[in-house]
Amino acid sequence: MVQSLDHLREVTREDVIAVRDAVTGKQRESRIVALRSLFRHAKKDGQIFRNPTIRIRVPRQIGGVLQALVQADIDEAIATATTPDIRLIVALAAIHAARPKMIRTMQVEDVDLANRRITIGGHVRPLDDLTRRAVLDWLGHRRNRWPNTANPHLLITQKTAVELGPAGKLWTTRATRNLTATLELLRVDRQLEEALTHRADPLHLALVFGIDEKTAIRYADSARRLLETDSESLNAVKVSRGDQS
Repeated sequence: MVQSLDHLREVTREDVIAVRDAVTGKQRESRIVALRSLFRHAKKDGQIFRNPTIRIRVPRQIGGVLQALVQADIDEAIATATTPDIRLIVALAAIHAARPKMIRTMQVEDVDLANRRITIGGHVRPLDDLTRRAVLDWLGHRRNRWPNTANPHLLITQKTAVELGPAGKLWTTRATRNLTATLELLRVDRQLEEALTHRADPLHLALVFGIDEKTAIRYADSARRLLETDSESLNAVKVSRGDQS
């Protein structure tokens, strides 16, 4: 049992190892990933002077690694988004990693155009230019077609325009039906991209997307493995070419 400590500065390498070894299997790896992220943030903020998790490893667990979509598949999804509703649906999935259910249950009031904010699944995010344009195009189309609707949902259909409920699941997911880059895979790809560009940091992912700890760690773990694979491949190419730089 690790003794009670008053400050992160008191945590030693031995303490981290003890916490790691208190569990087995996937939990060991998850703990190290979480601790690395915690101490990396603490050092960046000046709360600690050294990171006790440096060079502490656990045996790699065998399991599926999330994979990024190829650009051609993403381009195909974008090319097929030819109507205001589908353009907005694809933007919410590909830029904000919104699940289909989150997309169809969003309310008009979840979009704050004046302050350039958007709320998805209860999580507030900055409203980027591309999504803002998609929202404005859709709202213009919505006003022209159903000027008297009382439905509070952002996305509505001919059927739901005279009701108060959300659009159906099949109506929402039709945006990428029969494509490799489905809404779900666009969402996964977006979160994996964020993990790859921010040092596989689960805390960063949780803050950006409002996802839970386990999900954030899974994406961070996949990103770390992909980065390690890329690094190993690059080193192999250098060795084969006799490049020591």
